[in-house]
Amino acid sequence: MSSTFNRRKFISNVTIVGTGLAIGAPHIASARRADAKPAILGGPKAHTGSFPSWPVENTIEEKGLTEVLQTKKWGRLDGNTVAAFETEYSKLFGVKHSLGVSSGTSALTTILGALDIGPGDEVAIPVYTFVATYNVVVLNYALPILVDTDIESFQMDAAKTKAAITPQTKVIMPVHIGGSPVDLDAFTTLAKQHHIPLVEDACQAHLAEWKGVKVGNYGLAGAFSFQSSKNLNCAEGGAVTTNDEAFIKNCYTFHNQGQGGRSTSFSTGVGTRGTNLRLTEFQGSLLLSQMTRVVEQSNRRWENAQYLSGLLKKIPGITPAKLYPGTTRSAYHLYMFRYDKNHFAGLSREQFLKALSAEGVPNSAGYGQMNKSDYVTALATNKHYLKIYGEKTMQHWLERNQCPQNDLLTAQQSVWLFQNMLLGTKNDMEQIADAMRKIQKHAAEIAKR
Repeated sequence: MSSTFNRRKFISNVTIVGTGLAIGAPHIASARRADAKPAILGGPKAHTGSFPSWPVENTIEEKGLTEVLQTKKWGRLDGNTVAAFETEYSKLFGVKHSLGVSSGTSALTTILGALDIGPGDEVAIPVYTFVATYNVVVLNYALPILVDTDIESFQMDAAKTKAAITPQTKVIMPVHIGGSPVDLDAFTTLAKQHHIPLVEDACQAHLAEWKGVKVGNYGLAGAFSFQSSKNLNCAEGGAVTTNDEAFIKNCYTFHNQGQGGRSTSFSTGVGTRGTNLRLTEFQGSLLLSQMTRVVEQSNRRWENAQYLSGLLKKIPGITPAKLYPGTTRSAYHLYMFRYDKNHFAGLSREQFLKALSAEGVPNSAGYGQMNKSDYVTALATNKHYLKIYGEKTMQHWLERNQCPQNDLLTAQQSVWLFQNMLLGTKNDMEQIADAMRKIQKHAAEIAKR
């Protein structure tokens, strides 16, 4: 019996061996920490230790990689490791079909390629997202329609998506930002009403659930990323999920140079477009190894996030991102909250973030105003787009991309913490909250620095 088979068996029968959370009453020193002078003013740090490093690895990864190395079959067309990963990934997500690809961006590219998206088509996407969501649309010379944000959830606003739909809209592609599901009831209804495919950009949302069913099951397809920061990680990689057998065959064909078989040939293939977006056997092995921990890690993030939210909701001016009522699990790739300087003596968000970093709590302001960036607005004068759409249409496209709620969120309010921080203990969560209490208590003094 091969050790690869053993790893697969382990994954499919994985059980939770413990969350590693501290048990009991809040740390006895919490009140003293919150009363202390902020670190940015010379006081002690609220978070005194270090958060768990990422990625997590041990001999499981080493053994799996060595096995692949010794087979001398390092690509998916030669070996069986990627296929084994796809089988286990499908089981994990309760989905009929999975396809491993070279990145999360490649997953989206494969989906849009299989749908034959091209010039003249529109794809509705959130303005609050990583630029890859935008890039895959533009690479097909389609028009990305940037939809404003529901400021309470940080997610693509379903009502504003409805208003953005035109006869040219060929795909609705919301993103489960931070690993929290969008309002999937609203989006699935919208897609059905307009007979438009729903594609879930779930690149940050491994094991997130809506009404007990994992994301990636609700649309025609889901796209996942295994980039090094992601909750499931092989440095670079991705996956397409779907319950549509014909569609996964089209995806496989597109990602394998238009050739539907398990090998390449000297002939052309089927369809009219294709490329090489294949996952390697080494990446498949890393993913199988990483999957031995992914459920336990997901549970730990969820439990820690719930505990942290309970603490932060007691701090005026700190509002954790809303989870929609259908959410039964967020992946918490990001822990997102809104900051209101009016409860912090007018302390700007930038000053708040700097003070929070000084307390030993890593953070970020998150995404910016993509619709106003030079990178995006320059599309209106791109020579290829002008040739396809004309100047009038491109100027109208700029006007359609106004997103006032996202402007407010990104300019003043949004704050991120990171997934590895949620792999810590309850004491870590308490110290994060203590840091914010310290800053709030001394906000006026910090603002004068």
